[in-house]
Order: sequence, then C-alpha cells, then structure tokens
Amino acid sequence: MKPDPSKKSEPGKKFLSLSMTAWIFIAMIAGVIIGHFFPAFGVALRPYGRMFVTMIKGIIAPLVFATLVVGISGAGDMKTVGRIGLKSIIYFEIATTFALFIGLGAAHIIEPGNGINLSSGTVTQVPGMTLQDLSSMKQQSLGETIQHLFTPSIVESMAKGDILQIVVFTTIFSLGVIAVGKKAKPILDLCEALSEVMFKFTAYIMLFAPFGVGCAIAAAVGEHGLQVLINLGKLILTFYGSLIVFLLCILFPVTLIIKLPVKKFIEAIKEPVIIAFSTTSSEAALPKAMIAMEKIGVPKSIVGFVIPTGYSFNLDGTTMYLSLASLFIAQAAGIHMTFTQQIVMMLTLMITSKGVAGVPRASLVILTATLSSFHLPVEGVLVILGVDEIMDMARTSVNVIGNCLASAVVARWENPELIFNNDLSSTEDEANMPEQSIASPSSDCIT
Repeated sequence: MKPDPSKKSEPGKKFLSLSMTAWIFIAMIAGVIIGHFFPAFGVALRPYGRMFVTMIKGIIAPLVFATLVVGISGAGDMKTVGRIGLKSIIYFEIATTFALFIGLGAAHIIEPGNGINLSSGTVTQVPGMTLQDLSSMKQQSLGETIQHLFTPSIVESMAKGDILQIVVFTTIFSLGVIAVGKKAKPILDLCEALSEVMFKFTAYIMLFAPFGVGCAIAAAVGEHGLQVLINLGKLILTFYGSLIVFLLCILFPVTLIIKLPVKKFIEAIKEPVIIAFSTTSSEAALPKAMIAMEKIGVPKSIVGFVIPTGYSFNLDGTTMYLSLASLFIAQAAGIHMTFTQQIVMMLTLMITSKGVAGVPRASLVILTATLSSFHLPVEGVLVILGVDEIMDMARTSVNVIGNCLASAVVARWENPELIFNNDLSSTEDEANMPEQSIASPSSDCIT
C-alpha cells in the first residue's frame, strides 16, 4: 500500500500554521540563544528590531484619531444615552483609576525594571541627546503641561506623534460631530472606514512581530546578558500579583456591596473568561458574557449597553498593564519620573486606552505612543513584547470580569430592589445564539 503523501507533509504544515503566540515564543528563545552565544551578532540585530518599532509608530496618529472619533461620536446624542450612560462612565473611570494606581504602586514596590540598566546609546530618541537631556526636557510646570495639550496644528502633532495633543483635538472634534448631527454622518462613516483599514494595517505590521522580538531580545541579551530575563520574570510575577490584588481588594468588595451572589457570578462568567484567557481576545467572549449576565438577572437593556461600552471604556487589566509596563521601561532606562509626571502619564494612559478594544496589539500601540510622548525609550516595548502574550491572557480575562461586574453594578444602581437570579439554566437567547458568533478569532487580537 502506497503511503499517503499528504500525511508526510503534516509536520511541516503544523509548523507553518503555528499561531502568532507560538512564533513570538520561538523568536524570543532564538533571540536569547543568539544573544547569549553570539553577543556581538545579537547587538548588530538591534536596527532590525527598531524597524518594527518604527512601523508601529507610523500607525499611531490615524489609528487613535479614527477610533476615538468613532467611539465618541458613534454613541450618538448624550441625551439619548441618559442616566445609564452617565452611571456607567462614572463606574468605569473609578474602576480603571484603581487599576492604574495598583499597577503604579506595584512598579514602585517591586521595581522590576531595575537592573537592566539600558545605556543612553541604546535608548536615545533624538540624535545627539543623552538620557540626562531627555530627563531635563520633561521638567515642565503644570501650566506648561496644560498648555501643551492644545495644538496649533493637528497635522504637526500627528507628524510628531504627540498623542496628548491628538487625543485632546480628537475629543473636541468628536463633540463637534455630535453637535452637527446628521450632516456630519459622512465624517463618521469616513472615520469608521479609516479605523477598519488601520485594523488591517496593524494586523499586517504584526506579521513582523516575531522578527522584531527576536532581534530585540538578541540585542538585549547580547549587550546586557541574561539579567534581562530575570527582570522580565519579575515583571510577569508583579503583573499577575497586581491583578490578584485588584480582584480581591476592588472587584470582590464591589460584589459584596451590590449583593451579587459571588459563587453564582463566578459560575455564570466562567465560560466567557476561559474563552478570553485562551484566545487573548475580549471580543471572543462578548456574546457569552452578555448571555451570562442576562442569566444572572441583569436587565437586557443594561447588558446591551454597559458591556459593549465597557469594552472601550473599562479595560481594567489593560490599564493596569500599561501603567506597570511604562514604569518598568522608565526604570530599565534609568529615567526618574517625578510624581506629577507619573500622574500625567497615568491620565494619558487612561484616555488613550479608550476606544481601541478591537485593535490587534492595542496595548502595544498605546504603550508605544505614550512612551514616545514622554520621551521614554520605545525600544523597551520590544523586550516586553517577548512575554506580552503571557500577560495578555490574564489582563484580557480581567477585562471581561470587570465588564460583566460593571453591568451588575449599573443594574443595582438603577434598581436598588433588584434581586439577582440564582437559576443559571439556559435561556432562549443562548439557544438561538448563532454558533459563529462565539467562535474564537485570531489569537493576535489583543485588548
């Protein structure tokens, strides 16, 4: 009997069809080996890692502009959003603020970036400038910082990649779109199309992620030795520990305050959280999360508004990751940031993390933009990207948990007499849910 030729090619096909996560891990391991055994060659690969960073920086301005316009203007007249919208936003901002400061506190307590000691030659963003020059540039008064928020030319701000000015301009622009109403619909449609194009653009750029990560890790290990890997391990443990603190000290007390049955809540959201963890995509879990909260007794109207809105405005795990990662890179570069500078950066992260939940590698894009705005070394993103998938599984799961809980909080706020349901039997909605609506998307869609 002749052997089936298709079976012979199966190992090769499996290797070529590896997920982006697997390729990144392979590239990271290869980078470690090259950097350790061939340090000179590893350092020589640094420009190729920077090439990937340059491509990422090129998408920041159009992506932030388009997604914020769609996110703000697409909601329609705020009067129609009404009371539920206001309550949702208040809760979202309180929750994400706690997440940001827990990440900030963990970075100061553990200091996972200390010890890498990136030299000025590897992180200088402007030719001929040292880290001391960059640090002095950040010493601005509160008035100067506020003045810097407003731009005389949005084109110039986009060219420079100044994320603060882009966000402020776009927010005011979006309010104008809402005020004009139907006449501004072509602008909103254009921004929706632009955002879709930028999603695809980002996906194409991310195909170079394993190559960029491998080169960056090889350069880092080649120049600084295996010490950098110890710091990455500290970063992962610090992040997971911070998420546990957030769950136990913030979200758990909230469930007690609103009298939500904790065991039933965990049972209800178990499946969407597992989907989010395994796919690293909050949106893969969205249909199941909405069904779960309807089962537990949250009114359908509140579930339909709060959870989808939370996917743009209530990314607890992502905001914590951004604050921790930003301070990690600052520590690795030996750049001291004052408390005021850190607060301004946290506010920037809080704003820029809104509205990009569906963007592949959104956290990478936001982190790169913020680092660039505050003159921190964007090359540090590549080092973090090597272990980003490990942290992304956890932060995505916390995003889903936070949004499910947010719908219950708003429901209780709207109706103090609401009794949450202990019967989690299947609903008619779930029975009629199309199978493809809960299919797992590509694993490289990061929230």
